[in-house]
Amino acid sequence: MSHESSSSGADHRIGRSRIADRIVDNLRERIFSGELPNGSRLPAERELAEQYGVSGATIRESVRVLATIGLIDVRHGAGSFVTAEPDTMIGMSIASVVRLERVGAREVLGLLGALNRYAAQLAAQEATDAEIASLREAAEKLAVIDDINRTIEDLGAFMRRLPEISHNALLIPLCRLLADVQVELAAKLSGGRVSELRRVAGGLHADRLAIVEAVESRSPQRAAEAVDAHSAHAARLVLSTPQAKKIQITDPGYAHLLAGLLNARLSSTAN
Repeated sequence: MSHESSSSGADHRIGRSRIADRIVDNLRERIFSGELPNGSRLPAERELAEQYGVSGATIRESVRVLATIGLIDVRHGAGSFVTAEPDTMIGMSIASVVRLERVGAREVLGLLGALNRYAAQLAAQEATDAEIASLREAAEKLAVIDDINRTIEDLGAFMRRLPEISHNALLIPLCRLLADVQVELAAKLSGGRVSELRRVAGGLHADRLAIVEAVESRSPQRAAEAVDAHSAHAARLVLSTPQAKKIQITDPGYAHLLAGLLNARLSSTAN
């Protein structure tokens, strides 16, 4: 007999919930420890039920929780697979805060600027010459802006490259997610017009090169100052687009737009 039994329906539900929480904690630890590595298939429901001595209903409840927090992906007909991607887990948390606290674009851009500031300081100290050269190459691709899709791709590549060469495992997923959202925000607010994207992204070309030069100088202080200047300029340009001004009138917090961009980013990451 399973140890889930109870003398009343209400007690049974409470007990099962507590057991499910313990199973979630145990499976989460097995995932984080590498016992259940990313991409691996979770044991079948019947096997997990036998391992933990519980019913299939309790296992399904635990699996739903793990799926909600982004640790597994339930694929109907195929099973459940571990998806412990840092970008996904961090992104879900950030998206929740954006919606709950109605966080605005200025706050998101400010956070990204602060994180990139630290990334640039680390890159100036830790990046190899080849890595810094790749940062310059990414920046120089944005010298001419004549295609929206290519510009979005190149902008994302440049902004992801800076935290990557910082060699900080926590900064990389944080900056990568927020950078992608900033790029998509700029694209969204440009209204699909190359001229508007050129004004915003092109207007930051000198700032991007200044970041590269500062990192090349191996001066953390210069790198930090260059990122500060870029971040302030980027916020002014992004938030000065006609579409941004229109949204400010109807939704001062940008919460709905930002949450939508974050959710779209999470969906593409999961797929």
